[in-house]
Parts: sequence; structure tokens; C-alpha cells
Amino acid sequence: MSALNSNGTTKRGGMFRRLAARYSSRPLGFFTGLLAVMLGIVILVLPSPYVVETPGPTQNVLGASGGRKVIDVQGVKTYDDTGRLLLVTVNAAGVPGYPVSNAEALWGWADPHMLVMPQEAVFPPGQTSEAYEQESKHEMTSSQGAAITAGLDYAAKLGVDVDGAHVTMHVDDIGGPSAGMMYALGLVDMLTPRHEAAKVTIAGTGTIDDEGKVGEIGGIGLKMLGAKRDGATWFLAPSANCADVAGHVPEGLRDVKVSTLGDAYRALVAIGEGKGADLPHCTAG
Repeated sequence: MSALNSNGTTKRGGMFRRLAARYSSRPLGFFTGLLAVMLGIVILVLPSPYVVETPGPTQNVLGASGGRKVIDVQGVKTYDDTGRLLLVTVNAAGVPGYPVSNAEALWGWADPHMLVMPQEAVFPPGQTSEAYEQESKHEMTSSQGAAITAGLDYAAKLGVDVDGAHVTMHVDDIGGPSAGMMYALGLVDMLTPRHEAAKVTIAGTGTIDDEGKVGEIGGIGLKMLGAKRDGATWFLAPSANCADVAGHVPEGLRDVKVSTLGDAYRALVAIGEGKGADLPHCTAG
């Protein structure tokens, strides 16, 4: 029940009358503007039909993830390296299971370190979060399988005895096929006695097939930013991505164009020996 004041009117009723008196003289345009602002706020907080990507975490494929080796080799001798080989990722919001608001999408358009794309360019309409996650894991598993095949074959060409080698790969919370080249390169590095990276941090990206061909990936601009953020000074980029790389390499990072695992390994050796200046890089056109 509302309390009575000394004049016998309720406090609640008095408050409403004061508010009515305060706003009754306002022009219609005031209320139209207020309604537009409120509507704008509602629209901004609604789920967006866009995907917003940002530079994601990196992972040294010569190291460990979640207490387990990223690349675990049993049955043959392996060797440590004093450098780091980083696989790179993007964080994606707006994919199934990870909604993004219109406000976040709007912010992404204004931020050069973010990429905004329609959802249909990233995943099929109506795809569930379970299906999206399953597809991402399947792509990662297939990529690791191809990386193992290509890595063992290339190590054998270098004279390494790989008979009896049993290789498994593991990274927490990373999916998709784009780390394939770095998995394969890390495997070759581990199977050879030389310190290829030689205290240098080298990042890279690209799919891999069983024959060692490096393929195109998405979000390479964001991946270069993540590589630079985490200390890389060199970046191995698929030749098919050169149109997106040329002119967009962060200051302090040097790109190297690669088409095969052999290209990537030769670049790794040259960089470790301090002879990377003449390596091919992406150019416009």
C-alpha cells in the first residue's frame, strides 16, 4: 500500500503527477528522439547475422599444450630445437554456439584488427553448434593425418629412418585445417638433428595434403597480427594467399612465400642460418 503524505495524497501518485508535469510540455520531437534512442539500444544488443574474427592464440608446435606434447613421436629418435614454430589461429564470435551482438559487429567494422563477415560466408545456414564443432574437429584431425604423412615422407627424403615411427598430435581448443603445414614442419624439425629454427620464432599457416602441397587459408591478416604479438619475426605464408599478404605484413614481421613443405623447410633452415634475406616474399599482382 502507498503511504499518505501530510496533504492526504499518496507519495506514488505525487511522483507520477510530477513526472507528468515535467514532460507534458516537451515537444513531440523529444519523445520521437527518445523512442529512436531506445530502439537503437535494443537493436545493438540483438544477435548479429555476422561473424567477428580477431587474432587468436598461437601455439609452439615444438612444445606442449595442456600438459601434453603437441607433436609426440614414439619409436624413433627425436631432437630438440632452440627456436619456436608457431601455429596461428583466429578467434571467431558469431559462429554456432558463440553469438555476437550487433554492437560488437559494428565495433568490428571500425577496428582494423578485426574482420567482419556474413555468417553464410563462414558456415551453412541453420548449422547447429554441435555440427559446427564436429566439423571443425574433423578438419583438424584430417589435417593432422596429412601432416604426419607429409612430414614422415619428407624426413625420409632427408635421410631420416622413420621406420617404426608412431606420431600423434594434440592441441587444446583449436580446430580447422589451417595448422597442417606447421604440424608437418614441426615433425620434420623434431626428426632431424640440426637446430633449424636456432633461437628464432617463426610462425606460419597453410593447409597440407599427403604430398606436402601447402594450401590457402582464411583470416591470414589476423593471423599475422597474432604472430607478431607473440614474438614471431618470420611468417611462412601460402603462395595462394599472397594477394592478402602483400602490403599487410605488420612492421617487424617478414613474410616468406611457400607452396610446398619443402619450400617451408628450406626457408626454416635459411632463417636459422641467418640467410633469410633472399627468401621469396609475397608481392602485389
